[in-house]
Amino acid sequence: MSAATRPDGPAMARTIRDTVMQNAAAHEQARTLNAPTVEALWNSGLMQFMNPRCAGGHEPSFRELIDTWQELAWADGSVGWIGIANFPSAAFAAAYLPEAGYDEVFARHGNRSTLGGQFAPNGLGQRVEGGYRLSGNWNFGSGTGHANYVVGGFIPMHGSEMQMGALGMPEMLVAVMPREEVNFTDGWHVQGLKGTGSFDYNVQELFVPEHRVFPLFTREPLRGGPLYRFGVMPITAAGHAAWALGVARSALDDVRALALERVRMGDLSTLAHKPTFQRGLAHHEGMWRAARLLVVDTFTGFEAAVAAGAEVTPVMRADMRVAATYATEACREVVQWAHLAAGTVAIREGNRLERAFRDIYTGTQHAFIGEKTYTDGARVMLGLIPDSPAL
Repeated sequence: MSAATRPDGPAMARTIRDTVMQNAAAHEQARTLNAPTVEALWNSGLMQFMNPRCAGGHEPSFRELIDTWQELAWADGSVGWIGIANFPSAAFAAAYLPEAGYDEVFARHGNRSTLGGQFAPNGLGQRVEGGYRLSGNWNFGSGTGHANYVVGGFIPMHGSEMQMGALGMPEMLVAVMPREEVNFTDGWHVQGLKGTGSFDYNVQELFVPEHRVFPLFTREPLRGGPLYRFGVMPITAAGHAAWALGVARSALDDVRALALERVRMGDLSTLAHKPTFQRGLAHHEGMWRAARLLVVDTFTGFEAAVAAGAEVTPVMRADMRVAATYATEACREVVQWAHLAAGTVAIREGNRLERAFRDIYTGTQHAFIGEKTYTDGARVMLGLIPDSPAL
């Protein structure tokens, strides 16, 4: 199928909207996505959509990615989160793994491979002949409930010495491990995003061949086009921003629909007729649109520059991370307002506004869009530091 005739990401996401919404409660009960939803993600083409073309993907633009993730998060926060966990994890491995690793993980499975886990370097890998002897413990392994490969970030060791990389920091690598070689300890009993299967896991003295390892901060894809030249951090930032935008959009849409029919105790007309509600809706709609515009403008602008041959600079990465963090914070405020405006309807289990409230407050606890993003970004903008690996 040519790029001109294939469905785009948002269209694929809309084809599974009913399945996602019908199974949202089941995902929360199981604490991971169920088989019908996982199969729908594969059948729609979404699970491999972000991969390089050689791995069955579309190599989407940032705009298409943002719109796709937003649509999935609109339907259900947990499925949206899976979209920003599984899709990039597979895409990074497909773009950055050495040829033998790509063949083992993707080609031998007909490109039907799902990856999940945590990229933070919470393991140590002792360099041995042909690879690494890896031990580590990772938390919040989003999407591991249905992944056939699990990723884990680690620091390579040569004897008792860390191998050093740029900016005086230890080198950081990512291991890709078959699911059956990983020990899961669960731990996913949480307030929100309950259906993401973000389980804790560990390995002890596991041999990982060097062909299933790639550098965490690489921006030199072995496969695929300009998207993969941004590297793990900016692409992950786009995912967090789009996810928050999708959850907030769902809350705005749901509270607006509720307001047209809801008469709160003591009121003479529907919520939609209350000036305070009208003011709040317009204000938070404007806030949401401004946040989305910032995200789309920032990411697509830099994408165009890189496609034209520019290098990804520290200032670009700082701007992308700041945009994602700001959008996430704005979306949290939007959801909070919608939840309060809806009244007691929004406190009942199973209501979409109740779930959106829990999900946004869980998602915004993620360190990736925490305060340090602002301070690291500001230090780069001010010229106090030349770069930060945290960006």
